[in-house]
Amino acid sequence: MRTAYGNEPTPLAKLDPRMLILWVLIYSIIPWLTHNQTILIGLTLFTAVLAYMSRVSPLLIFLLIVGVISQFTYLVFAAMFLGNSFTVLIAVIPVTMKVATVSLATMAVFTSMDPEKFSDALLKLGVPGKFSFGVSYGYRMLPILIEEYQNIIHSFRLRGKLPAKPGVLYSRYVFYYIKMCIMAFYPMMLNTAKRTRTTVEVLEVRGFSYTLENNIAKDIKLNYLKMTKYDYYFIGISTLITALIYIVGYQFPL
Repeated sequence: MRTAYGNEPTPLAKLDPRMLILWVLIYSIIPWLTHNQTILIGLTLFTAVLAYMSRVSPLLIFLLIVGVISQFTYLVFAAMFLGNSFTVLIAVIPVTMKVATVSLATMAVFTSMDPEKFSDALLKLGVPGKFSFGVSYGYRMLPILIEEYQNIIHSFRLRGKLPAKPGVLYSRYVFYYIKMCIMAFYPMMLNTAKRTRTTVEVLEVRGFSYTLENNIAKDIKLNYLKMTKYDYYFIGISTLITALIYIVGYQFPL
């Protein structure tokens, strides 16, 4: 939930969202342009510090660690069957650090950015208004979908009846809950579609489509997006740290 709604009291949250989008795009490309492990270690540590400052959810960090470890383990075991596993292990390490760097940078940025700021930044960068609104609305629909699904599950539990006997290793209970979870999807999508239709009708009554196409209305809406000294400081510090990482990497390559 915190990721979907943005974490305001962080250093990155004070930055202009347009600059954050460009920064994360650059840092999603930089790691793939080098095989120097010293540079990759530096980039990973830098993005890890930013993720810590952005107060990324521990659950996301845990999922990232599990994903990286599982991918690394899978490739190592696959290499053991093909022979020459040590060489493959050395080759997998840079790819793992590249994926970790991109993931940490992405989590740091999008944890610190509200859906409204993200959609406004896309609109300011020239992305079509309907697409920008769709991104923001998709973010906002996540909590609604979760709440709707939980309500339907609770309704099924109140009206349903557990099997009389649990079965072997509670297999009947497991099958009952799996069936209930699957059956809850259809009413969830139906209720969500009704809410979406109501939202669209309300927006159109207020002139939403005209607002997206009118330049004066867009200027008023996006007037708060301004680059400040804080943004330029962040750009300068990020550029300096990246340059130092590359200098150290070329001096002490791995």
